[in-house]
Amino acid sequence: MKYKVFYKEDKSHEIELDNHQIKIDGESTEIDLVKLLDNKFHILQNHKSYNIEIIHADYNLKRFSIKVNNNIYDLNLQTELDMLLDKMGMSAGADEKMDSVKAPMPGLVLDILVEAGQAVNKGDNLLILEAMKMENIIKASGNGVVKSININKKDAVEKNQLLIEME
Repeated sequence: MKYKVFYKEDKSHEIELDNHQIKIDGESTEIDLVKLLDNKFHILQNHKSYNIEIIHADYNLKRFSIKVNNNIYDLNLQTELDMLLDKMGMSAGADEKMDSVKAPMPGLVLDILVEAGQAVNKGDNLLILEAMKMENIIKASGNGVVKSININKKDAVEKNQLLIEME
């Protein structure tokens, strides 16, 4: 299982857990982890000692505050699915405002379910895209108002093509 952990404003590490082996940014590392209490841990890594306390955990938003040797870090966690959605231009982040809708894959537009000026909420159906003989309902990833629709019914679209602009 892969995770991406974001901290500070522009720092991140990719963590991979596989059969009791841990890789940080692709490098194997040995870690000795001991759980002291429900929210407190002790870690030994490369002969360095770390005391870790989970101060706050929001599992729904994947946001955490931890204290490492008396330094507090705010972390955002991304799972493999979150990373894939980001790569496809369909970020599943906590931001409720949607900027635009891009095609997650090449396909054919079967139906457009919204019109310019229409307000949409997270989870609303926006359009139907046929790809590999399957109909895929593209849903709103956040709230917004449809600014413009850049495609028509029966248009062939490419992956990451801008379909709908939001405001």
